[in-house]
Amino acid sequence: MIGLLQRVSHASVVVDGATVGAIEGGLLVLVCAEKGDTEREAEALLAKLLGYRVFADAAGKMNRSVTDTGGALLLVPQFTLAADTRSGTRPSFSPAASPQDGQRLFEHVVRQARARHGKVETGQFGADMKVSLTNDGPVTIWLRVDPVVVSR
Repeated sequence: MIGLLQRVSHASVVVDGATVGAIEGGLLVLVCAEKGDTEREAEALLAKLLGYRVFADAAGKMNRSVTDTGGALLLVPQFTLAADTRSGTRPSFSPAASPQDGQRLFEHVVRQARARHGKVETGQFGADMKVSLTNDGPVTIWLRVDPVVVSR
């Protein structure tokens, strides 16, 4: 699973002219499932996102998480994060999970986030989305949770 985390003072997602998700201070997170990902990786990514310390403490150091600050989450499905760009000038999206698996895992992350955090908005899976944000800092961090290989 991949998450591109951006600390924002405002972010929104518009589909067909209608706002489907919007937050004030918090994290905009583009979320991508890759082949081989399961609910285990989805939950590990969410735990990382909720605990990642990208907000300033009283001394101005990035020591506080979105959970600590009570900020909101805007989770946006984004399969292009899995792009393989190693050759040529056109990305390959073969590392991305199938649309069915991607949607299932994205919806799992959203359900778990709402159960654990509360302030959660989303984009719309499979839609042509217009994402607007004011990146605060700017702070943008790429997180990845690799599939767990279980040996027998």
